[in-house]
Amino acid sequence: MSRSRRVLPALPPWLAHALRAQRGPVPWSAVTRGALSAGPLLLVAVQVGRTSLGVVAAIAAMLAGINDRPGSRRVSVKRIGVPALGGALGLVTGTYAGQQTGAVVLTVILTFIGLVAGSISAIGPVASAVGTQLLVASAIGAGMPLPEPGWERALAYVAGAGWLLVLRLVLPTPGSLAGDFRFDGERKAVAGVYDAVAELLDAVGGSEAMRRRAALTAALDHAQDALAGPRLRRYASSSAERRLHAQYAAALPLAEAATALAWAGESVAERASEGPRRLAAAVRGNNHTGPLPAPSRSAPALRALDDALLHAAEVFDQGKGGDLHTRPRTPGDRLRAAFGSAGREYGLRVALCFGASSAAAQALHQGQWYGQHEHWYWLPATAVFLVKPDLGPLASRVLNRAAGTVLGAVLFAGFAVVLPRPEGLIALVALSGALIPVATRHFAAQTAVVTVLVLALVMVGGEPQASMGRIGETLLACAIVLITGHLPMPGQRGGGVRARLAAASEAAYAYLTHVLDEADAPRIGTSGTPSERSGPPTGHRAKASGRRATASERRAAASERGTPPGHRVIPSDDRATRWTLRREAYRTLAEARTAISLSAHELPALARHTEGADEVADLLERLVDTTTACAVHLDDTGRIGPEHTERLTALLGELAGPVERVGLRPPGTLLAG
Repeated sequence: MSRSRRVLPALPPWLAHALRAQRGPVPWSAVTRGALSAGPLLLVAVQVGRTSLGVVAAIAAMLAGINDRPGSRRVSVKRIGVPALGGALGLVTGTYAGQQTGAVVLTVILTFIGLVAGSISAIGPVASAVGTQLLVASAIGAGMPLPEPGWERALAYVAGAGWLLVLRLVLPTPGSLAGDFRFDGERKAVAGVYDAVAELLDAVGGSEAMRRRAALTAALDHAQDALAGPRLRRYASSSAERRLHAQYAAALPLAEAATALAWAGESVAERASEGPRRLAAAVRGNNHTGPLPAPSRSAPALRALDDALLHAAEVFDQGKGGDLHTRPRTPGDRLRAAFGSAGREYGLRVALCFGASSAAAQALHQGQWYGQHEHWYWLPATAVFLVKPDLGPLASRVLNRAAGTVLGAVLFAGFAVVLPRPEGLIALVALSGALIPVATRHFAAQTAVVTVLVLALVMVGGEPQASMGRIGETLLACAIVLITGHLPMPGQRGGGVRARLAAASEAAYAYLTHVLDEADAPRIGTSGTPSERSGPPTGHRAKASGRRATASERRAAASERGTPPGHRVIPSDDRATRWTLRREAYRTLAEARTAISLSAHELPALARHTEGADEVADLLERLVDTTTACAVHLDDTGRIGPEHTERLTALLGELAGPVERVGLRPPGTLLAG
């Protein structure tokens, strides 16, 4: 068996990605919200005789369900609400354009909307969701004949998405009764950071260390997003939220020390990870930490880890709030992203695909290919999902969309024969809404569920069964997007990858520059040898004999020992700036990694345009890790060690060639003198 496995050829990357699915527990809370969203809205609309508006509201609830991802309630307001406003605008625009213009002018308007929506999608995930709903809703508004005017359709659309958002804000999630349930998403995210720190400490010195470090970055990004959602006030207004902010901020020095240990590559004692795990349990249970075991203080990174645990114990006792260490994006930053190389390339690609599919749909509609079916929006709406790069590589999207549509259409054809109308179809809509949170793990499964839901909505609205027509339109959209996706475009291909890689490079050098500037800060007490400075204080020797000191005992020990000789006094503002720059460096690197991975799984004709980007990302990642190790060593000894300087110099030299090959600016000479 093993021999036959060896001789089997490996799948090409684009096909392997198409077969890959995410894993994880079933999100029962999201499943419940999905079941209570589109189906009940449609049922109420049918009961009051406003079926067409119910169909619009159910479509909005379906699209909102796709954006209903794990996270905090505050973030869900932005993640669900802002795209819904974009969809309402698209619905109004498409409705009036479809009613007041002919086929040619309408196609031009939809093409322009595609250009705008594609450009703003380069700003970030929420902006990308806004662009998606803007395009889909404009196609629906122009192609779905409804008796209501555009403003009524827009209100129904906002009401549909708003209903799901209300469910997200009101319904508690399982296990959220430990404290204020409003912050269960934030509490879970912050606890995940401490768990990720513990897992990284367990992996130090092994082959899994770098993967665990990447998982720590993802956990920090998720927690940062969960806590930094939109708010009416500038600062956290409740004690529970301030406590979570403080607990997140206390995790940053732990993450820094754990990263430095991973960089050194020397395994640590098992009890080093016990402290972060106890902190994670305290966050989840919303209670006190109790005694925290302290690691050995035999190296700078281990001393930093112990000091970070001590600081975390104090924070958990007090919980007075903390900085999230984010760098807010200005309107100018967003405009530069939209009009930069990534925004231009993506905008032109979306405009071409959306415009071509709209023109083809208009031609087929005017030629009566649809027969009695007047809903021609399926073709351009399908092209929207196919041209979205954040849904996967192009070939993977096309294969999964085609397979999912065929499966969904065949399933619905069977349901339509046996289900009573409209009760059975409404129940099918509710079931499909419940399945969407699970189906989002694979694009083909999501497409199949959405196909069943939309076909049921159309039939409830009075249209006959249209499964075969939807299959034909989807296959035509796949062909259009495949062709336009490989056409040459103005400018350099791979602009999205290069833009993210350039942002990661700038953030990495900003972080490195700040740490090198910190090295010039004045030192106090330079007497004493390294061996004298590294000895454990009295309060920690007690734990070596088996007794675990409490947080108060450890604070007293720290007070007794004072500032060790050779340590520097670092202003809190400087350290906060360093942590902000470090978070920005790792976040932009993670975003670049995601874009590079998607590009690498394209067909060879597209993947070749970003060759070498993964090498640059690897080197930048090593540079940021080394900078973190430098910062920890600098805090402990007051200087950057020769090993760190040597590694930094080597990495900057290695980066010069690969950076130029992918079209980025080479690094400057930061270590001169």
